[in-house]
Amino acid sequence: MMRIDAPTTDDMEAFGRELGAELRAGDLVVLTGPLGAGKTTLTRGIGAGLGVRGPVQSPTFVLARTHPSLVGGAPLVHVDAYRLGDATLLDDLDLDFEHSVVVVEWGAGLVDDASDSWLEIVIERPTGASRATDAASTNAPEQTDAAASDPLDADEPRVLTVHGYGPRWTGSRYAA
Repeated sequence: MMRIDAPTTDDMEAFGRELGAELRAGDLVVLTGPLGAGKTTLTRGIGAGLGVRGPVQSPTFVLARTHPSLVGGAPLVHVDAYRLGDATLLDDLDLDFEHSVVVVEWGAGLVDDASDSWLEIVIERPTGASRATDAASTNAPEQTDAAASDPLDADEPRVLTVHGYGPRWTGSRYAA
């Protein structure tokens, strides 16, 4: 298990790029966290680390997007399982788990049988933490810009907990 502090969205993408460089065909990554936690931001970084064609955006309305490799590596299959009720609906997407790197947002409990190994990344985002810290440290009134008015757009610190399960991750820095 590994814990990562990501103070900004740039840090989330940077960790994603680092992780993406380690991933290979057959790897499954399951992302868990509340709305606005940064699951797609992290996936964007993973795509950059894999060298895939972008842009990597949330697949909420199409459920899954495949991003081919630009460097001869595995494609990235980016799945948003938020609207899927059960694992059989995920099976209906006919995802290529064997030849792709598959990242599934909201996939906890839905992809348990998809692979004998997977990474689970839980993202915690204490909404409002950065504004409270900024206001306390500067003794200034709250910001009035768009980021301050929409907490999902704010650049706030996140904590990622990465657990590796199965033989692929045994002995790695992510081992559970």
